[in-house]
Amino acid sequence: MSRVTVIGGGFAGVEAAWAAARMGVPVRLYEMRPRKSTPAHKTGWLAELVCSNSFKSLLPTTPSGQLKWEMERLGSLVIPTAREFAVPAGEALAVDREPFAQAITARIELHPLIEVVREEVTEIPPDRPLIIATGPLTSDALAQEIARLTGSKHLYFYDAVSPIVDASTINYERVFFGSRREKGDPAYINCPFTKEEYERFWEALVNAEQVPLHDFEEPKFFEGCVPLEELAKRGKDTLRFGPLKPVGLIDPRTGKRPYAVLQLRPENNERTLYSLVACQTRLKWGEQKRVFRMVPGLEQAEFVRYGVVHRNTYLDSPRLLRPTLQYCEDSRLFFAGQLVGVEGYIESAAAGIIAGINAARLAQGKPAVAPPPETVIGSLLHYISTYPHPDFPPMNANWGLLPEPPDAPKDREARRALKLQRAREAMEAFAKQLGL
Repeated sequence: MSRVTVIGGGFAGVEAAWAAARMGVPVRLYEMRPRKSTPAHKTGWLAELVCSNSFKSLLPTTPSGQLKWEMERLGSLVIPTAREFAVPAGEALAVDREPFAQAITARIELHPLIEVVREEVTEIPPDRPLIIATGPLTSDALAQEIARLTGSKHLYFYDAVSPIVDASTINYERVFFGSRREKGDPAYINCPFTKEEYERFWEALVNAEQVPLHDFEEPKFFEGCVPLEELAKRGKDTLRFGPLKPVGLIDPRTGKRPYAVLQLRPENNERTLYSLVACQTRLKWGEQKRVFRMVPGLEQAEFVRYGVVHRNTYLDSPRLLRPTLQYCEDSRLFFAGQLVGVEGYIESAAAGIIAGINAARLAQGKPAVAPPPETVIGSLLHYISTYPHPDFPPMNANWGLLPEPPDAPKDREARRALKLQRAREAMEAFAKQLGL
């Protein structure tokens, strides 16, 4: 039986190593810290938390709660350890950072089938099966190797993403469908502003609080990904003659061209998610919710992910990966974690579990398998491997990713309850298929 090699000791890497070892396959895990650190890390512990200490909601009726259930059903290391070192955080699962990371490190290092090697990997080794799970701050040398392998156009170093909303929470009585810049199908949802509505939105936008940049992130933006609030500060009319310009659009309710229009683009083929076009932003999340709910039609919108503009290394996964997390041109090479375009600690860890299971299956002479898209994990991997547009944005777990059940009820809560039930049943069947 061949050994599984894992590069990266973050959330995805430790879950990948743990999953493979649990299946009886030996693992070699490379982690460059503490011999070489990153601008964000402070210790040499595996699975060190560098941002928030929260793993989001524990409620079983939330996407985050269901994701945790699915991960534990597949034998997660991270979630049970997080429960053990939890601190009070209401309905959320939050951890005491250092004891949590120390416990993860000890459990990985003490596993008889896992060898931890503390050195930087600067080239993609020939070892197979191989899992690369080096995260959003992949070292420059390895990032260059990944770019060489995949093609530099398929590796992003800067994350400029607009907010994305649940389609079922849009007020369709205040919006209309149309095309973008008079081109193509009328697939865009148009949110029309009056002069007064636009000026209130502009005023709120330019005065809203922003997320401060990290020391290692230069406040320089390519013109194509300038935050919306920075554009707005160039003048009151900049947006309505720029990204909010109502080119060729007539509001069918008034028969007139709106003063300005914010457009929403479908984010998946099922059109259950829509992104706010050209609205990449550095506003704090609470501010994004407040300001963008001033847009006509978005008064009650639920944001499944907020906009970001920050340094983030990730792959153009829809062009490169299968939902099994195998590289399309080398089925024995896997990528996992934030590097594949999932957003968040537990989403990264979940991807690591699937990569670890599949790498171990290949080592055992078995085929790789993908979780059903009806599950939260499966829906994430389906999204990152099939996203239909060229400008691929990372995504976190949300109900909008899961396919709509046949004859789904109109009531939103009833529909989500049905999705939850289907997710549980589908993951139970998948786990049994794996012998877990």
